[in-house]
Amino acid sequence: MPVNSFDDYPMSWKPKLTKSNKPIYQALAYQLESDIKSGALLPGTMLPPQRELADYLDLNLSTISRAFKLCEQKGLLSASIGRGTFVSSDARSNSILLNVLNDTPSEGFIEMGAILPTLEEGDMITSFMQTILKEPGSYQYLNYSSPMGSPFQQEAANHWLQKGHCFVSKQQILFSNGSQNALCCILASLFQTGDKILTTSLVYSGIKTVATMLGIQLVALPLKNGRFTIEQVQTICKTENIKGLYLIPDFHNPTTVTMPLSLRKEIAAFAISNHLLILEDAINTLLKTDAAILPSIQSLAPENTIYIMSLSKTISPGLRMALIASPQAYIKKIAVAIYNNTISVSPLMVECAARLIQSGLAEQIRCHRRLEIQKRNELADSLLAGFISPCEAECNLRYLQLPDYFTGTSFELCARQAGVQVYAAERFAVGNCSVPKAVRIAITSPASTNECNEGLIKLRSLLINPHDFTYL
Repeated sequence: MPVNSFDDYPMSWKPKLTKSNKPIYQALAYQLESDIKSGALLPGTMLPPQRELADYLDLNLSTISRAFKLCEQKGLLSASIGRGTFVSSDARSNSILLNVLNDTPSEGFIEMGAILPTLEEGDMITSFMQTILKEPGSYQYLNYSSPMGSPFQQEAANHWLQKGHCFVSKQQILFSNGSQNALCCILASLFQTGDKILTTSLVYSGIKTVATMLGIQLVALPLKNGRFTIEQVQTICKTENIKGLYLIPDFHNPTTVTMPLSLRKEIAAFAISNHLLILEDAINTLLKTDAAILPSIQSLAPENTIYIMSLSKTISPGLRMALIASPQAYIKKIAVAIYNNTISVSPLMVECAARLIQSGLAEQIRCHRRLEIQKRNELADSLLAGFISPCEAECNLRYLQLPDYFTGTSFELCARQAGVQVYAAERFAVGNCSVPKAVRIAITSPASTNECNEGLIKLRSLLINPHDFTYL
């Protein structure tokens, strides 16, 4: 029996275990997950210390630890040495959004949540692909291929990487089926279950889902106005056993902030001196003009940085193509992970991407896309003045600060009622961070400038006159 009486003890969670065929730690983890998703345990709630919970339930401490660890690996809990264990900030909001948003959108629904590039250039790309398929011997592009690519493909990829100030030998380049596939293969091959990766407290949701699937814990780096300092990185790395650092230096998703050169240099120096592996996600880098592109972290710490550049935002998402530039020490492990994950990267898509780059057509598409983004940002700045955070004219994302009567989740649901999809800040939250009242808008996703204009007008109307919506 428990040593203490807990009748009046102020524990935040007092589970009642029932008979189950499952091991006790699994049953406890299941109840904890259920209480979080039902709202019985709210985001930010500090759970009882494990020793006290073990005493309360008359269980071994190791049983409690295993249950907590299972929920940590699912992203439901955030544990910090010296502070305790908390319900993660996004633990319940994701389930709320999934339950409500599973319905089929009505006709005329405007997508401004998922980041889709403008598609005016699609005819050029399909025509280019058809030309390749009409060539003698084109059947070779229907076979298996190596993630290393051919010498011609490596040369084209290297040329494209250099535009982002990433400089490697051709033998250090791998091809993957998009950046999500690249992240999955890198994490699966270089990290283990239970490892910790430091990233910003708001971050691309794809890294969250991959980490959760692999049982890797993301540790939140607090942001203030979308920024952090090297001192914060140093402090967290001292208290947590951090194995890697995931960053989006250019047009950060979702805050749109670009990391200054001074911080890139500090991070590179810290990684080198502490043998820290950096995953640099350059998904949006080439949307910038050449003159505006800063030195990559990879160029400052080449032996400590794996650089990922997707072609989805600059050329086409349908190519399902990303370039991985890695230190030689990790190439074989990542290549094996790509093989195990997908067997082969499409040789047709790799060849198409390489020829688009080599011909100069990829650069034309990049420039055209940048001009369209600039046009849409002018609309956003005008229609959402007073709410929208400023950013560079070529950024394909916008970050909307909300009035106090909204949360990110409630605004997303109200916007959906109004016929526009946006993404709440809660979708991007890591660990037990404080979630701002904000949403991310993808201005390139509407099919046309006119549709983008219509979506922005609807969002402005919602911000000014919110009371007709049921989710407020």
